[in-house]
Amino acid sequence: MTTLNATWKKQVVNWEYTSAATPDLKSIPIQPFPASLHESGETRVIELNISAQLETDYAASSPSLLANYVRICAGESIATQALATSEVFYVMRGSGQTITEDGIITWKKGDVFTLPYNQGVTHQAQEDSALYWTHDEPLLRYLGVQPAQPRFHPAFYDGHDLMEEINALRDIAQQEKRNRAGIILGNTSCAKTKTITPSMWSLFNLLPKQSVQKPHRHNSVAIDLAVDAGENTYTLIGQQVDGEGQIINPVKAVWKPNSVFITPPGWWHSHHNESDQDGYVFPVQDAGLHTYLRTLDIQFVR
Repeated sequence: MTTLNATWKKQVVNWEYTSAATPDLKSIPIQPFPASLHESGETRVIELNISAQLETDYAASSPSLLANYVRICAGESIATQALATSEVFYVMRGSGQTITEDGIITWKKGDVFTLPYNQGVTHQAQEDSALYWTHDEPLLRYLGVQPAQPRFHPAFYDGHDLMEEINALRDIAQQEKRNRAGIILGNTSCAKTKTITPSMWSLFNLLPKQSVQKPHRHNSVAIDLAVDAGENTYTLIGQQVDGEGQIINPVKAVWKPNSVFITPPGWWHSHHNESDQDGYVFPVQDAGLHTYLRTLDIQFVR
């Protein structure tokens, strides 16, 4: 019998450690996706795709996540399905229902719902509607795997309840000058990691009028949905901070309602609201995976 040694040896390539320990991968850009992408046109899914920058042969908004706008015209429906272990939906506008293999949920602006591995769902809109849909299909595509079983239970987060809970934090967060005034959405199946799914993490964050939330950084990529904001509300993003905790040579990502921007991993970012209107942001990150791997490394300026 012929051995495979010679054939398999053709796959071998080795690198000297000190010159190859940090591979030269393409950087993740600070990429905006305007709300105009979903404000008109036919019912459709709009991928927030930066695969060209990531050099992947599949759609991706980060190495492990893909975000999408789902536009649904009044009275119409659309099916969505992903090769994913986790899906997070935020209702940006409108109202309707989603038909799942377990039954029907109804939704309105501000609601959030999550799905584990499923065979696809159908969304029906009563009025012109738009969903922000993020899932971890790119991670599975990279690994070349398919989900075999659900790892958490579906969950529904009522938008009214979220607003009440976050606004209850307003005064104490400002008095104590907390880094953020937000709530991390959780699932009883992910209580140990305190995340919305095993791989994903979502925060509903309030940025009060005429306020600043100081910089922090983490190793997860944030795909940030600006839920609501007045003029001159923005995030400053940069790779370094000075001795006073100010970001050096920052890039400004302006908050426009129902628009998205990407915050790269490891970059410092601070939130600024110079308007007389409260701002709200809903980032989705791969921080569930990082938390489990003990690699999130979240840091706050002092």
